[in-house]
Amino acid sequence: MCQIYAQADPILYESRARSVRIMGVITTIKLENLFWQTLAELAADNDLTTNQLIAKLHDEVTTHLGEASNFASFLRVTCLRYQSLKTHAGFATSAATAATKVGASA
Repeated sequence: MCQIYAQADPILYESRARSVRIMGVITTIKLENLFWQTLAELAADNDLTTNQLIAKLHDEVTTHLGEASNFASFLRVTCLRYQSLKTHAGFATSAATAATKVGASA
């Protein structure tokens, strides 16, 4: 089992810092490349740039909780939740497609 994970491309877990403007202030966020890729995908799904998405997420979490403590961890969890929701939606879509195909052939 560990070979699946241990043999991952090291570039995926290499950390990279990016500067982002949040609430008019430029700040640096350091995340692993795989999380940056996932944020870029999530941003594209919402017709936003990655920086726009991050600023929007910061605004939303601040509005909801009053602060955005440990924001880098929040972004990592956001990525995992996005991937999980996408996976579950994919299973639901696949099941619906299979049901439609079965129904059509009857």
